[in-house]
Amino acid sequence: MPGKKNLRMKAARAAAGLSQADLAQAVGVTRQTVGLIEAGGYNPTLNLCVAICKALHVTLNDLFWDDETKADPNAL
Repeated sequence: MPGKKNLRMKAARAAAGLSQADLAQAVGVTRQTVGLIEAGGYNPTLNLCVAICKALHVTLNDLFWDDETKADPNAL
């Protein structure tokens, strides 16, 4: 998802009542890393994606899969 803003992550973080700094602390990265992921400037590792999803109580599909990929599992 590099280059594409991750508005779903930003919305899930806001819905959880967390700042970027709060989420960063929960998953063990810097606030700048969270900001870059949301802005589409950083492609997180799978381990970081999982940690973010656990902290926000959502699934990987909710945050990191494009809608086209959800609709067509063969799109990968």
